[in-house]
Amino acid sequence: MHFPDAELVPGLVNCHTHLELTQLGGGVRHDEPEFLTWIRRIRELKEATSAAAFYEAAVAGVRDGWARGVTCVAETGSTGAVMRALHDLGGRGIVYQEVFGPDPAQCAAGMAELESTLRPLRRLATSQLGLGVSPHAPYTVSAPLYDAVARFARLEQLPIAVHVAESPAETELVGDGAGPFAAALRARGIAVEARHCSPVAYLLQRGVLKAGTLCIHCVQVDQADIELLRVTRAAVAHCPRSNAAHRHGRLPLAWLRKAGVPVGLGTDSVVSVGELDLWAEVEAAGLNGDAALRMLTIEGARALGWEREIGSLEVGKAADLAVLTAEPPNRPSAALLTVVSGRIVHQISAP
Repeated sequence: MHFPDAELVPGLVNCHTHLELTQLGGGVRHDEPEFLTWIRRIRELKEATSAAAFYEAAVAGVRDGWARGVTCVAETGSTGAVMRALHDLGGRGIVYQEVFGPDPAQCAAGMAELESTLRPLRRLATSQLGLGVSPHAPYTVSAPLYDAVARFARLEQLPIAVHVAESPAETELVGDGAGPFAAALRARGIAVEARHCSPVAYLLQRGVLKAGTLCIHCVQVDQADIELLRVTRAAVAHCPRSNAAHRHGRLPLAWLRKAGVPVGLGTDSVVSVGELDLWAEVEAAGLNGDAALRMLTIEGARALGWEREIGSLEVGKAADLAVLTAEPPNRPSAALLTVVSGRIVHQISAP
């Protein structure tokens, strides 16, 4: 095969996806100004979606990624559809099973549901397809449930991903027990307690923040939070276009990189940003040239703890690679060839 005027690169790594939501892109306003309203709309759409539709969406999402040179995804989802799709298609990634439950009284039920959901998914895990858990966010997970999930993950040796420090409203909820999230929880009869700390510090208290924990968004962090991320050896999934769409602010990328915290880029979901385009994410992060490519490959692999297997073209690593169209300014529009672990998963005939 010959691809003149193309570029051979390591496979791209998408550090945060919700591929099971691929079919919901047209049902939600990306510019919805009220985050809670947007969340409720997502919940409504998910409740109206069948298991078969989630699986079809997951397959479409994986294949769309391959067509863009993405060879590894870090998915958080509640249906298991992406785990099944990656297994059936022979893809690479890690799937974090989401856990929800803001009411402390429902902790035991939430854990029972998590364990029963994980049981069949564990049989699908391979050397290139990992399984983890994701206690969703401080506004959807109670303190006892955080504790229980952290304990379970430690005993079962499962990695953790968590949405944290995403918005000012979340910071207000955790620190002061106030704001729109607090009001919504109290309206449901759920008690809210001010923790008098940042969301990142709160996760440390709950045992969720540890080596390898993937912290998604991390927009609302300060130097003290970044030091906690550094000393615990956690990593960050940066989703700049999603952060901008929801008006949450900008992640202090330079601070995190100076501190040595691993940071990878993620697209988030179609219901946040529309088209899942990692090159658009890297542009939104203010990177270009070699720095952009490194962020999309080896740095993303490092954020997932997979830098020994993928992220660069080296002898002894898995053959995850892509042949990309070469269009200035180093922003390929498509993959001509995508290979996962030595197997061609996407190909366009050379001209």
